Amino acid sequence: MVLWPNIAAIAALIADPARATMLAALIDGKALPAGELAYAGGVTAQTASSHLARMLDGGLLACETEGRHRYYRLAGPLVAEALESLAAISAIDTIRRKPISREMERLRTARRCYDHLAGRLGVAVAQSLQTKGFIVPAQAKKFEITPGGVSWFGGIGIDVLTLKPTRHGLARQCLDCTERTHHLAGPLGVQMLTRLCATNWLRRSTDSRAILITPKGMTMFRSELGIDASAL
Repeated sequence: MVLWPNIAAIAALIADPARATMLAALIDGKALPAGELAYAGGVTAQTASSHLARMLDGGLLACETEGRHRYYRLAGPLVAEALESLAAISAIDTIRRKPISREMERLRTARRCYDHLAGRLGVAVAQSLQTKGFIVPAQAKKFEITPGGVSWFGGIGIDVLTLKPTRHGLARQCLDCTERTHHLAGPLGVQMLTRLCATNWLRRSTDSRAILITPKGMTMFRSELGIDASAL
């Protein structure tokens, strides 16, 4: 008797056209809500919910909760590799995406997520802080601040050592609702937005959650974090 993983069960999950399309919509590593995946798969919300539950049970997907919302992503790189291998021997198809409203497009560049920075800029800042080694992803959706990070934040006027952590820690990974990747939240994220507004890198909109990037901010984001804010 030869022992072999039950690839038939996994193949059956992927074989359904709607489920395959939903998985393909997640191939870029982002996490998407059920409604967007239902749209991509061309199925109703109820049908999508059933598909998602089966793929969760089958180990193809992972689910992340952010507030009242649930976001789904591929369970890991092995799933992505399997999909890419199958895609290499199949015909090219188009994934349906929901059109973005004008107001949402305006907010995608930079906005407040409760009390911290979000949108393309928020994600770019979090990614740059990680690339430079100032913050490091940790368990329980937290970021750890490195000694280099303490020094950098101190340079822009934030004394990390005096900040009081919440039960979620000092710095938290918050899943961005438009970019589907994490930005920086928690007391450090709150203080960073406050400080960047106080030093005129950013300016809060008076009539919405939008955050405006000032000319000074354009210069400082490039010099301090290597971010071309004009391209966002």
